Amino acid sequence: VQLQASGGGLVQPGGSLRLSCVASRLTFKAYTMGWYRQAPGKQRELVAVISSGGGTDYADSVKGRFTISRDNARNKVYLQMNSLRPEDTAVYFCNARPPYGDASWGQGTLVTVSS
Repeated sequence: VQLQASGGGLVQPGGSLRLSCVASRLTFKAYTMGWYRQAPGKQRELVAVISSGGGTDYADSVKGRFTISRDNARNKVYLQMNSLRPEDTAVYFCNARPPYGDASWGQGTLVTVSS
């Protein structure tokens, strides 16, 4: 499994970004896909997940601001992030979890929210 995340950058508070992750070497539609983040000095935490059936779940801190979606035809998962806050600053990681077996991680993409 290979995961390639992109879309991070510097944005002002209140701004928006869309992260993308393209997956390869897997049966994408069977996987639960997720976004995690790790801020400096903190543990990695779940941001959002989307199941193979399209069900979603979010961390309380991002509910109503972030939206996860997937495009099975393109093997992609997205994270639309709106109303960004300084505390959203982190490295964001894409995760792919199969029905059975271990999950895979992509490299991170840095999101910095600052004025």
